Amino acid sequence: MLRRILILACLASSCVLADTTQEHVHHMSHGVMPFDMTKTTHVFVMNETGGIQRVIAKDDADKEQIDLIRQHLQHEYENFKRGNYADPATLHGTSMPGLAEIQARASRIDVSYQSLPNGAALNFVTRDIRSITAIHRWFGAQLSEHGADAKAE
Repeated sequence: MLRRILILACLASSCVLADTTQEHVHHMSHGVMPFDMTKTTHVFVMNETGGIQRVIAKDDADKEQIDLIRQHLQHEYENFKRGNYADPATLHGTSMPGLAEIQARASRIDVSYQSLPNGAALNFVTRDIRSITAIHRWFGAQLSEHGADAKAE
Protein backbone atom coordinates (compact mmCIF):
# COMPACT_ATOMS: atom_id res chain seq x y z
CA MET A 1 0.00 0.00 0.00
CA LEU A 2 2.78 2.46 0.96
CA ARG A 3 4.62 1.67 -2.28
CA ARG A 4 1.43 2.40 -4.28
CA ILE A 5 1.05 5.75 -2.52
CA LEU A 6 4.71 6.56 -3.19
CA ILE A 7 4.32 5.66 -6.86
CA LEU A 8 1.30 7.96 -7.20
CA ALA A 9 3.08 10.75 -5.35
CA CYS A 10 6.13 10.35 -7.53
CA LEU A 11 4.11 10.35 -10.73
CA ALA A 12 2.54 13.62 -9.62
CA SER A 13 5.86 15.24 -8.70
CA SER A 14 8.38 13.52 -11.03
CA CYS A 15 10.42 12.19 -8.13
CA VAL A 16 12.63 9.11 -8.10
CA LEU A 17 10.93 6.09 -6.51
CA ALA A 18 12.91 4.71 -3.59
CA ASP A 19 13.12 0.98 -2.92
CA THR A 20 13.16 1.33 0.87
CA THR A 21 11.59 3.61 3.43
CA GLN A 22 15.08 4.84 4.33
CA GLU A 23 15.76 5.79 0.70
CA HIS A 24 12.39 7.54 0.49
CA VAL A 25 13.07 9.57 3.66
CA HIS A 26 16.57 10.42 2.44
CA HIS A 27 15.27 11.64 -0.94
CA MET A 28 12.31 13.54 0.52
CA SER A 29 14.28 15.11 3.40
CA HIS A 30 15.44 18.03 1.26
CA GLY A 31 11.86 19.30 1.07
CA VAL A 32 11.61 19.47 4.88
CA MET A 33 15.14 19.87 6.24
CA PRO A 34 17.62 22.43 4.90
CA PHE A 35 20.73 20.51 5.99
CA ASP A 36 22.39 17.58 4.21
CA MET A 37 21.32 14.26 5.76
CA THR A 38 24.59 12.62 4.67
CA LYS A 39 26.55 15.20 6.69
CA THR A 40 24.42 14.94 9.83
CA THR A 41 23.18 12.38 12.34
CA HIS A 42 19.83 12.30 14.12
CA VAL A 43 20.27 11.03 17.68
CA PHE A 44 17.26 9.84 19.68
CA VAL A 45 17.33 9.42 23.44
CA MET A 46 14.21 7.91 24.99
CA ASN A 47 13.89 8.56 28.70
CA GLU A 48 11.34 8.36 31.52
CA THR A 49 9.89 11.81 30.77
CA GLY A 50 9.78 11.59 26.96
CA GLY A 51 12.99 12.04 25.06
CA ILE A 52 15.62 14.16 23.41
CA GLN A 53 16.20 14.48 19.68
CA ARG A 54 19.58 15.82 18.66
CA VAL A 55 20.74 16.60 15.16
CA ILE A 56 24.49 16.95 14.93
CA ALA A 57 26.99 17.58 12.16
CA LYS A 58 29.32 14.67 11.46
CA ASP A 59 32.13 17.22 11.00
CA ASP A 60 32.41 19.56 14.01
CA ALA A 61 34.04 22.16 11.74
CA ASP A 62 31.16 22.22 9.22
CA LYS A 63 29.67 25.55 10.31
CA GLU A 64 27.25 25.65 7.36
CA GLN A 65 25.55 22.38 8.39
CA ILE A 66 25.57 23.38 12.07
CA ASP A 67 23.85 26.69 11.24
CA LEU A 68 21.28 24.90 9.05
CA ILE A 69 20.59 22.35 11.80
CA ARG A 70 20.03 25.12 14.35
CA GLN A 71 17.79 27.05 11.98
CA HIS A 72 15.68 23.97 11.27
CA LEU A 73 15.33 22.82 14.88
CA GLN A 74 14.41 26.35 16.01
CA HIS A 75 11.71 26.31 13.32
CA GLU A 76 10.48 22.88 14.44
CA TYR A 77 10.54 23.99 18.08
CA GLU A 78 8.21 26.88 17.24
CA ASN A 79 5.89 24.50 15.37
CA PHE A 80 5.95 21.70 17.95
CA LYS A 81 5.21 23.94 20.92
CA ARG A 82 2.01 24.93 19.07
CA GLY A 83 1.17 21.29 18.31
CA ASN A 84 2.08 21.61 14.63
CA TYR A 85 3.80 18.42 13.47
CA ALA A 86 3.20 18.98 9.75
CA ASP A 87 6.87 18.63 8.74
CA PRO A 88 7.32 15.13 10.21
CA ALA A 89 3.96 14.14 8.69
CA THR A 90 5.12 15.41 5.29
CA LEU A 91 8.38 13.48 5.46
CA HIS A 92 7.23 10.28 7.20
CA GLY A 93 3.49 10.19 6.50
CA THR A 94 0.53 10.91 8.73
CA SER A 95 0.31 7.28 9.86
CA MET A 96 3.78 7.35 11.41
CA PRO A 97 3.67 5.56 14.79
CA GLY A 98 3.12 7.98 17.67
CA LEU A 99 2.66 11.08 15.53
CA ALA A 100 -1.13 11.42 15.77
CA GLU A 101 -1.01 10.86 19.53
CA ILE A 102 1.69 13.51 19.98
CA GLN A 103 -0.33 16.01 17.97
CA ALA A 104 -3.49 15.24 19.95
CA ARG A 105 -1.66 15.49 23.29
CA ALA A 106 0.63 18.41 22.38
CA SER A 107 -0.68 20.56 25.23
CA ARG A 108 0.65 17.94 27.67
CA ILE A 109 4.16 17.93 26.20
CA ASP A 110 6.73 20.62 26.96
CA VAL A 111 9.16 21.07 24.07
CA SER A 112 12.39 23.03 24.49
CA TYR A 113 15.23 23.93 22.13
CA GLN A 114 18.93 23.80 22.91
CA SER A 115 21.83 24.90 20.73
CA LEU A 116 24.76 22.45 20.82
CA PRO A 117 28.38 23.02 19.73
CA ASN A 118 27.85 20.72 16.73
CA GLY A 119 24.10 21.15 16.11
CA ALA A 120 20.95 21.44 18.21
CA ALA A 121 18.49 19.45 20.31
CA LEU A 122 14.79 19.31 21.08
CA ASN A 123 13.72 18.01 24.47
CA PHE A 124 10.23 16.54 24.86
CA VAL A 125 9.06 16.38 28.51
CA THR A 126 5.76 15.18 29.92
CA ARG A 127 4.33 13.40 32.94
CA ASP A 128 1.54 11.87 30.86
CA ILE A 129 2.28 8.16 30.26
CA ARG A 130 0.35 8.08 26.96
CA SER A 131 2.41 11.00 25.66
CA ILE A 132 5.65 9.35 26.79
CA THR A 133 4.64 6.18 24.96
CA ALA A 134 3.76 8.18 21.84
CA ILE A 135 7.12 9.99 21.92
CA HIS A 136 8.95 6.66 22.24
CA ARG A 137 6.97 5.17 19.34
CA TRP A 138 7.66 8.28 17.24
CA PHE A 139 11.38 8.18 18.03
CA GLY A 140 11.50 4.45 17.22
CA ALA A 141 9.83 5.02 13.86
CA GLN A 142 12.26 7.84 13.03
CA LEU A 143 15.21 5.62 13.95
CA SER A 144 13.94 2.99 11.55
CA GLU A 145 13.06 5.37 8.74
CA HIS A 146 16.24 7.47 8.90
CA GLY A 147 18.35 4.31 8.77
CA ALA A 148 22.09 5.01 8.65
CA ASP A 149 21.44 8.73 9.25
CA ALA A 150 20.18 8.06 12.80
CA LYS A 151 21.16 6.34 16.04
CA ALA A 152 19.78 5.74 19.52
CA GLU A 153 21.56 6.57 22.74
